[in-house]
Amino acid sequence: MAALTFPGFYRLALPLAAAMLLAGPVLAKAPKLPESVPVPELNQPGPTPEPEPADVPVPEPRPTNAPSGPSEPPAAAPMPAEKPTQAVPPASAPGLPEKPPQEKKPLPDPRSASIPAGEMPEEELACRRRLKSLGVDFEEHKAERDQEIGCSIPYPITLKTLGKSVAITPATELNCAMAEASARFVADVVQPVAKAEFSADLKSIGQASAFVCRPRHNGGKLSEHAFGNALDIATFTLSDGKKIEVGPAPPEKDAKFLNAVRKAACGPFKTVLGPGSDADHSLHFHFDLEPRRHGGTFCQ
Repeated sequence: MAALTFPGFYRLALPLAAAMLLAGPVLAKAPKLPESVPVPELNQPGPTPEPEPADVPVPEPRPTNAPSGPSEPPAAAPMPAEKPTQAVPPASAPGLPEKPPQEKKPLPDPRSASIPAGEMPEEELACRRRLKSLGVDFEEHKAERDQEIGCSIPYPITLKTLGKSVAITPATELNCAMAEASARFVADVVQPVAKAEFSADLKSIGQASAFVCRPRHNGGKLSEHAFGNALDIATFTLSDGKKIEVGPAPPEKDAKFLNAVRKAACGPFKTVLGPGSDADHSLHFHFDLEPRRHGGTFCQ
């Protein structure tokens, strides 16, 4: 390469210097920005994002003073209370067999705990003396007691007659108090009414039930029959052979006799039931000495 001489260098440097002098004012002047272009400002929020679809919930911003630990899940929105539906009894559902009704257990009765003592009490002995004075034929019977059901007669007797001339058939097992009440009722009420209505004596009484170890037909309490404290009468037979049957529609004259007997029984007996009371007593009179408060009676 040939060495650059001073005259040659001068010839090259002179045009370069002139070009730089011409470009200086242009470079020193700052370009003007167009007014339509906004100048960005610092620390300003960016453009607003487009809204989310309506079916997508937008989460709320976290508060600035929220704790730094893990947040609890939001409480579930309360659900509207369901309308209660009426329960349908299982027995009424189609295709299901009905459940048989459960038998009610008889309520405890203090008389169920009665047992005979070593010697017969004086009140029982006195009752038997009164029966003999009324002309009642009877025999002693062994004590009756059923712990499971609750039936009990500590000192029962078996009646063969209800007076000197009035038989009872079949033979009847009662407690002594009920036997005495029945004998006195026949002598004081039934015999006089029979003579007044039919001009005949009462010859016999047909009983439908006496001592029976059972609860009442509607369950619950024990029947008075379970204590030998009740007598059911179905027929009255007179000395001339006429038989008067207890029923819902007896002949007129028989009905007059039966109504008189039934009405007079309320007082000597504490319970009196018969035709019209209920279906169980449509064919007999029920008399008993059920203990009631203040000596009350129940007569239908």
